Amino acid sequence: MAGLVGLIAMCVYVLPGHVSFYDKYFFYPFQQARIVLLGWVPFSVGDVLYVAGGAWLLFTVVRWVYYLINFREYRDRLAASVLDTINATLFVYLFFLLGWGANYAKRPLHEYWGMDNPVYKTREERRTADSLMLIAYNDFLVKRLNVFAPQYRNLQLHEVNERSRAFYQHYTDSKVKMHGLDVKRSLFGYFMERVAVDGYYNPFTGEGQINGRLPGFVLPFIVCHEMAHQAGIAAEGDANLMAYALGTQTADPSFNYSAYLNIWLYANSRLYRRDSVMAKHFESQLNKLTKAHLDTLEELSKKYDNEASRYSTEFYDNYLKMQHQKEGIRSYGNVVTSAWLLELNRNAAVIRVP
Repeated sequence: MAGLVGLIAMCVYVLPGHVSFYDKYFFYPFQQARIVLLGWVPFSVGDVLYVAGGAWLLFTVVRWVYYLINFREYRDRLAASVLDTINATLFVYLFFLLGWGANYAKRPLHEYWGMDNPVYKTREERRTADSLMLIAYNDFLVKRLNVFAPQYRNLQLHEVNERSRAFYQHYTDSKVKMHGLDVKRSLFGYFMERVAVDGYYNPFTGEGQINGRLPGFVLPFIVCHEMAHQAGIAAEGDANLMAYALGTQTADPSFNYSAYLNIWLYANSRLYRRDSVMAKHFESQLNKLTKAHLDTLEELSKKYDNEASRYSTEFYDNYLKMQHQKEGIRSYGNVVTSAWLLELNRNAAVIRVP
């Protein structure tokens, strides 16, 4: 146990200062190897591992209860089982850090791209500038949606997966773009839908999991987001920014539309909290197809507004905060400012991936 604790401590305190070394000599080759080995498997291996892990955990808890009831007879076995479980937990956490978790230490993507946020002297000055930005960006996004909506075509997951890989290869300098990117339909799609999860990256198998029950118009953005995680971008806001940058740079109207729509959802929601009248004004200017898509999302939101969804959101919020994303689940929406900066500073033919 002491050895595992020492290794974890070393990873926590040493890896953040050597992320480039970690990526080059560990994460990139490991990520590519995992996809090469598991990419041909038609189902999510990571989902199977989670089921097996859950079954093992349940069995362990039941066994502990039995040992406690018969404590005098099984106290030695209980102690041994507790130690084994602690060792297993430490090993899993160490694998998480080495397999992907160290990427959380990377600097924000907008800084990596040289797009610094403006500095304001007062809070009121910042708030005014933010409101003006939201109005300008909402206007821009609505116009883009109205341009691409007539050209939008619904794509199946396998089509989105193939095109996303091709776009990463063509438009980015990702070190894993040839062999490390691939998403699969999750075995837990039914449950993911009910806890409001669109997709997730498995840090143990390197697979990207997608809720196959999602509406087609959000798939391109979500797949590009999960592939951003596979490329070594850990922060959720940064993965959103990468998905937006890629989706809007391609010559594919369906990807363009999906990227603009997903970011508009964040931008308009943020504007609504500042000025609900202005937010509704921009929504009223949307084309019929986009309004129909918004109705679909609203129906899904109402259908699965339940305790399980709220608990899963709270759990993930705490997880993100543990990974030094101070705003937790709200970090997803931080993409709005960075995406607008990107629109004001588009000048690179190749999207750089840290």
